Amino acid sequence: MEYKDFIKINYKPSDNELICLFKIKPAKGISIKEAASRVAAESSNGTWTALRIPSHIKALSAKVFDIKGDYVKISYPNELFEEGNMPQIISSIAGNIFGMKAVNGLRLMDIKWPKNIIKSFKGPQYGIKGIRKILKIKNRPITATVLKPKVGFYPEEHAKHAYDIWTGGVDLVKDDENLSNQKFNRFEKRLKLSMKMRGKAEKKTGERKSYLINITAETDEMKRRARLVKEYGNEYVMIDILTVGWAGVQTIRNVCGELGLAIHAHRAFHAAFDRNPNHGVTMKVLAGIARIQGADQLHIGGLGKLAGGKKEVKDNYDKCMQELDNVKRVFGVCSGGLHPGITHRLMNLLSTDIVIQAGGGVLGHPGGTVNGAKALRQAINAYMQGESVTEHAKKHEELRTALKSWGHKTPI
Repeated sequence: MEYKDFIKINYKPSDNELICLFKIKPAKGISIKEAASRVAAESSNGTWTALRIPSHIKALSAKVFDIKGDYVKISYPNELFEEGNMPQIISSIAGNIFGMKAVNGLRLMDIKWPKNIIKSFKGPQYGIKGIRKILKIKNRPITATVLKPKVGFYPEEHAKHAYDIWTGGVDLVKDDENLSNQKFNRFEKRLKLSMKMRGKAEKKTGERKSYLINITAETDEMKRRARLVKEYGNEYVMIDILTVGWAGVQTIRNVCGELGLAIHAHRAFHAAFDRNPNHGVTMKVLAGIARIQGADQLHIGGLGKLAGGKKEVKDNYDKCMQELDNVKRVFGVCSGGLHPGITHRLMNLLSTDIVIQAGGGVLGHPGGTVNGAKALRQAINAYMQGESVTEHAKKHEELRTALKSWGHKTPI
């Protein structure tokens, strides 16, 4: 086989083939067709020189079947992939190809998954409906706050801020991506104290509260921490899905299935893959994989301080919500420089089926953490009541103070 043998323009893939959409920037002197053929070969069963291979191996070749400008569709026979093995699948369709000299840029834009591969993973245990049932919240967005500064608090300080966040009206307190089990804030002590404060907050507010505690670590240690989370009566774990890897995500989904724990997926490290518009992997691809593997909620961007405009955030949200062979829809988590003055933009763009997470936009409130949490809820209540935040702020001091501090500007 030669590279040209991987070009099958106008080929009609069957429903059980995996299809990738790539954006390809060929190297100088190489046509888009030549570059595409090399991507298909390298990601299936070709190489740099001609090979004499039997027909049953030829049948496993990927096929470039559509080229429109820089955009190329490649189909992959189902037999190339091991069901239930995401590392193997990603090593195939997104492995060596990004280092090929034949391309100056290569971006995996989207994946169409065959049903058998989707069904070989457990998918979300709870999804949107299940999370709403746990928290007893019917319609409005779920609210979350991550403590800021993200590291440095002692467990006692952490738990006290958590109590203030919860009693101010926020539903979920969240660890950030780099807080795990450091000496200044040990995991189990933080969990124990936070659960005590959670109980007090629920009693005071009459609302359900929960804690997105970060169990990210070596796989066996993550399993141990997940069991501790269950023992202390919490409903959630958080994992940094990209730094633990897809195999780690799958292991934790299995454990959380046994324990009945929901999974909050943090996307730390994603921009290393998805920020360059001409190279890497889009966040919506990562979102689709996380959903298939079993995340119940996933960070998707928030039109705040982090890169990613309206189209990207909407694309990521749509991946969380699209029809996908009975895989539960999952909450998109909007975060990164959010505050009460800009939350309405997210609800207008997406829906109220989101998690709105504000860290500095709560803890940075001039009136303190409790008032910051109240202001966030008030901004959401305004939207749910069909009222502008400016008008709503006239009747709510906490929201009025937040708007005076931050206005409606997006942080940089």
